Amino acid sequence: MRKNLGVKSYLYPMPVLIIASYDEAGKADAMNAAWGSVCDSDKVALYLSHKHKTVKNILARKAFTVSMADAAHVAEADYVGIVSGNDTPDKMEKSGLHTVKSDKVDAPMITELPLTLECKLVSYDAESECMIGEIVNVSADEAILGADGTIDLTKFQPIAFDPANHTYLKLGEKVGNAFSDGCELTRET
Repeated sequence: MRKNLGVKSYLYPMPVLIIASYDEAGKADAMNAAWGSVCDSDKVALYLSHKHKTVKNILARKAFTVSMADAAHVAEADYVGIVSGNDTPDKMEKSGLHTVKSDKVDAPMITELPLTLECKLVSYDAESECMIGEIVNVSADEAILGADGTIDLTKFQPIAFDPANHTYLKLGEKVGNAFSDGCELTRET
């Protein structure tokens, strides 16, 4: 039996994305966003209110970074989501997160977060609040890479947001093999 829950934004897993930018003075700012995804092989789509300081910065600088929060930095990721840079100018210092300038785009990379998409602004629609960014580079800390040089989720341990229960969950357990496990169902009996 199923139960109707009404209109909810329950799409799982919902990534915990930390969007970072520089303001007009070159000071780093970051925000937490769950409404985002890849939308092409080299693009991300984020749904961000124009009221966020980070969005104002991105519109001015035409660049930003997107990092996935990990299990080791839950409190910091939550903090940059509940405190506004419009009201707390020293938000980054208080978060305990540190940044370095990307050498690919005019935006900061958060050193504690091991995976970062470096993006150029493609477009922002104020009505839908949809921002599209072109991924110009992906930077990964070697600590989250496996022996084959690819990302190992058991080392990375990204977190997801559960909107129904207002919790963060750690990702990483393997449950199958993509482009392989379903092949069994294609065999004729």
